[in-house]
Amino acid sequence: MPKISVCIPTCNRSQLLHYAVESALGQTETDVEIIVCDDGSTDNTPDLMATLIANHPDRTIRYIRHPQNIGKSNNMRSGFEAATGDYFIKFDDDDRLTPTFLAETGAILDQHPNIDLVGTDHWIIDINNVRDTAATDANSQKWGRAHLPGGVIQNLVEVTFIDQSLQIGATLFRRRVLQEVNYMRPNIQNCEDNDLLVRLAIAGKQAYYLPKRLMEYRVHAGQQGIDRATRYLKDKLTYLENFKFETEPLERVRQMRLRETQLLLGLRLIETGETQQGRQFALAGQSASRGKAWVGLSLSLLPLGLRKQAFQRLRQIK
Repeated sequence: MPKISVCIPTCNRSQLLHYAVESALGQTETDVEIIVCDDGSTDNTPDLMATLIANHPDRTIRYIRHPQNIGKSNNMRSGFEAATGDYFIKFDDDDRLTPTFLAETGAILDQHPNIDLVGTDHWIIDINNVRDTAATDANSQKWGRAHLPGGVIQNLVEVTFIDQSLQIGATLFRRRVLQEVNYMRPNIQNCEDNDLLVRLAIAGKQAYYLPKRLMEYRVHAGQQGIDRATRYLKDKLTYLENFKFETEPLERVRQMRLRETQLLLGLRLIETGETQQGRQFALAGQSASRGKAWVGLSLSLLPLGLRKQAFQRLRQIK
């Protein structure tokens, strides 16, 4: 049984996947199994994986290929279910681990049996693997890691839900702890990572923050697009509706984010022509910004072509 299972879910990113796999192969900690779960890729991912496996006969690389797309969280669950290591990490096919990630985070789990997960900070890199220091600093500041003390995290629910400081691809877990909460919920395309971290916090699990940039998160054009934004907002609504906090400050934040998400989803749907449903969401979330809701509802009266142009112009003004 390996010490650590590294899961890399993928779909049609063979041009970036090899960087992710090679970063796992390049770890100073070598007691590792690498599991690549493929959500029905139609590019040359199978050929790439065959080459990587052939070139590293001394390493455990397992390739799980789904002939058809089964959905993001379902694909991740298939990789998790195949894992056998004491520790587990999942990171995306367009990201990379720095060489000492597993050794440094694994050492903390080795030394502290009461700790269930270890999160780190991470770099922002571009499509050419170049680190962007300014964007990295801004990202660490935005998500509260710049001021998060190293060591045991005392207020994990707030850190995972309000600040969203932990990035699941930069976090090593005890696999049994993930089994206890049934890992990620099935049939979710987005926010599945946030959902898992919040559920772990609510379950009373203990987390440790290692304030080092030991992972590289890639920002690139393939992550953008209005269609993706619509799917993301729908899944974010599901994520926010999964919880109801007993403490008033947490519940107030949840309700505020729920209304903001409803409004944004309503505006997106109005823009793309799903007018009736868009109006319903915009009205439900109007308390987040009555001005934006009024503009969106007004634009919903225009023909679709003019409506899209108006939304584009408004976006340019911002």
